[in-house]
Amino acid sequence: MNVRHAQSEDAKTVGRLIHALLSELDPPGSDQFGECTLKVDDVTMTARRLLEGDAKVWALIAETDGEAVGVLMLNECAAIYAGGAFGEITELYVAPEHRAAGAGAELIAAAEDFARSRGWPRLEVGAPDQPRWSRTVAFYRRNGFEEVGPRLRRLL
Repeated sequence: MNVRHAQSEDAKTVGRLIHALLSELDPPGSDQFGECTLKVDDVTMTARRLLEGDAKVWALIAETDGEAVGVLMLNECAAIYAGGAFGEITELYVAPEHRAAGAGAELIAAAEDFARSRGWPRLEVGAPDQPRWSRTVAFYRRNGFEEVGPRLRRLL
């Protein structure tokens, strides 16, 4: 297993993996059967824009035998409670057939290393709804995260 930082030329790979995540999560924009209505090309275009832009957004890609099997998107945020800048994992996806091989844990370890290199005191992540995604929360807890409460949003 190899984890590396994605470059703008990896946008298609990042887009494909994030599209798979969104399809699995049934996001807003899903049809009545829970299928993601976002097109891979649209997700790829957003990935390219973020990877090429000035936003403080990074992607880490997990590879096995040269095949991309997972992705973690990491953003720099800031808050007084956090003492300034910190990292937020906004998306993490590993292809189902590679989940038992530790790709998710490798991505988190690489994100922790990156966070330390930037001087961030913490990483945060918003987990999907409970109890449907309890395995996701259990995964993060096994990897050193602690629950601090739900996250809310308001779409504008």
